[in-house]
Amino acid sequence: MADELDVTVVVPVRNEEKNLPECLRRLKDFKHILVVDSNSQDATRSIAEEHGATVLNFAWDGRFPKKRNWALRNHRFESSWVFFLDADEYIDQSFVDELKRVLPSTPHVGFWITYQNWFLGRRLDHGEANRKLALFKVGAGEYEKIDEDIWSHLDMEVHEHPVLNGTTGDINARVDHHDYRGYDHWLKKHNDYSSWEAHRLQRLRAEGALDSDRLTDRQKTKYKNIGKWWLPAAYFLATYVGKSGYKDGYEGFVFAMSKGIYFWQVGVKTAELEMQNHSKNHEHLER
Repeated sequence: MADELDVTVVVPVRNEEKNLPECLRRLKDFKHILVVDSNSQDATRSIAEEHGATVLNFAWDGRFPKKRNWALRNHRFESSWVFFLDADEYIDQSFVDELKRVLPSTPHVGFWITYQNWFLGRRLDHGEANRKLALFKVGAGEYEKIDEDIWSHLDMEVHEHPVLNGTTGDINARVDHHDYRGYDHWLKKHNDYSSWEAHRLQRLRAEGALDSDRLTDRQKTKYKNIGKWWLPAAYFLATYVGKSGYKDGYEGFVFAMSKGIYFWQVGVKTAELEMQNHSKNHEHLER
C-alpha cells in the first residue's frame, strides 16, 4: 500500500485471546505486524496468524534480554519505526492520521504515547493518564537493562523505559487502554508489578542510585517518596480531586483508590525486603 505507515507494530502477548482480535483488527495501515508470544496456552497464536501477523515464540531464560529487547535484537525489521502495543491497547483513525502527518518529516527519534484508560467497563475522562515511550526509530536504542536476574519473574519490560539516542516528542491522539479481563486480573497484575518495583527500589537504595541518570524525573520523585505514610493519600487526592477523577463516578473512585493502594503495597514490600536483607547481614556477621 502506497500510504501505509513505515512502522512495524510489535504486540507482546501471553494468553491474550480475549483482547488480541480487536487490537489486530485496527492495524491495517501499518507496514508489518509482529506478535511475540510467550508460549500461550489459548488461541492467541492462531488469532495472530488469522490476522496476517508474523508470530515469534519467546521463551524467557530469566536473564536479559526480556521480551521487547529480545524482539529488537533478534528480528530483522524492514521498517523505519517500531511501535510497541499491548494486546489490550487499541488505536483509532485519528491516531493513524497523526502518525502519517508527523513521522515522515520529524526530527525526533521517539514519541511518547498517551493512553485513554478504561476501568470497570467505563472510559475514564479525568484523573491521571498513562504515558509510555512506545514508538521509536529502529536502531535508535532499546529498553534499559536492569539487573534483575535473581528476583524478577516478569518476562516483559513493564516499568523499563527505552533509552534512545536523540530527541523525543509527543503524539496527541490517544490510544485506548481497555482490558476486558476484569478487576481480579487487574489486582493480580498489579500485585506482580508492585513486587517488581519493591525489588528494584530496594536495589536502588542499596546502590545509592536514587539520583541516577538511569531514572526519569518521575521515577526519581516516586522512588524517593515510596514508603512515606502520606504518599498513597497524596496520590489519591491529586488524581481524584486535583485532576477531577471524581467526575468519572464510582469507577473513577475505585481507580484512584486502587492506584493509591498500589503505592502503599510497594512501600510495604520494600520495607519487608530491607528487613530481610538486614537480618541476613546480621546473621552473617554473627557467624
